[in-house]
Amino acid sequence: MDIFKDLLEFKLVDIIDVILVALLLYYIYKLVKGTVAIKIFIGIIFIYLAWRLTDFLKMELLTSIFGGFMKVGIIALIVVFQPEIRKFLLMVGSTNFGTRRKFFKQFNFLKTDTFDETDVEAVISACNKMATTKTGALIVFEHHNNLDFLTNTGDEMNIKVTQPIIESIFFKNSPLHDGAIIIANNVVKATRVVLPLNNEKNIPQRFGLRHRAAIGITEKTDALALVVSEETGQISYFKDGEFILFKNTVELTEIIKKDLM
Repeated sequence: MDIFKDLLEFKLVDIIDVILVALLLYYIYKLVKGTVAIKIFIGIIFIYLAWRLTDFLKMELLTSIFGGFMKVGIIALIVVFQPEIRKFLLMVGSTNFGTRRKFFKQFNFLKTDTFDETDVEAVISACNKMATTKTGALIVFEHHNNLDFLTNTGDEMNIKVTQPIIESIFFKNSPLHDGAIIIANNVVKATRVVLPLNNEKNIPQRFGLRHRAAIGITEKTDALALVVSEETGQISYFKDGEFILFKNTVELTEIIKKDLM
């Protein structure tokens, strides 16, 4: 009876504690959603619940086994979840916390309508046009992780996204066509950006540095990336360091819109 009585005696601090834990779990779920890590994350939740249940039921042997796993397994988890931990820490240390509006943008479920929705149709139309002329392009969509640490490698801009603007930036004789552009809130915030390359993942030989850069930035952050191949004119889409398949540009547009939500 005393146990149930204690459970019913919730204080304000306890309610806040539960809410913060729920928010933390939700955001972790958002980070690993759609990746292989989601299955590991769910498995950890089950093991933790089993550990707490056996402890509550005074099952000492099982409690010690689950407890030992939870203590020793933390090292293995750091290795397994390295990309997700890196993204989470990047989000925490992001300069997006500088303003109230951008703070809420960090949390997808608290996002307001004060942010301009990126004109994905204009970007895809520009990519289609550049694909026909085999004009190479690398476009990065900023998501929750702030990419200001990369803008210093290029030229900072503040240009509204339109199809002609995207095409003119990557025009072969343009001084801005080298490197990547970063788009956030329907604004081209930087051009000629140098992105970190991925040299570990094996990709087909027909893909070059733009594709490796797209893999690298989407592995290290939650950004999304579009690449137009200068050799083939093929459009490629990257998320979480992986190629994302699509049937046509209409489907690609819908996928990007959904991923930016």
